[in-house]
Amino acid sequence: MVAKINANSCKCCGSCIGECPASAISLNDDVAFVEEDECIGCGICKDTCPHGAITID
Repeated sequence: MVAKINANSCKCCGSCIGECPASAISLNDDVAFVEEDECIGCGICKDTCPHGAITID
C-alpha cells in the first residue's frame, strides 16, 4: 500500500511533505508527488492533509 494524491484536491500546502517519515513526498508542478518506491504506506500524510487529497491504496 502506498499514498496516492488527488491532483484536483491538492492545494500544495506542503503539510504532507514535512510529516512524511520516509521523505517520499515532494512538490512537482505545483502538486504533491509520492515516490512510490520510497513510501512505506504508514498513512501519516493522509491524516495530516487538511484538504483530504491523500488516500492509501
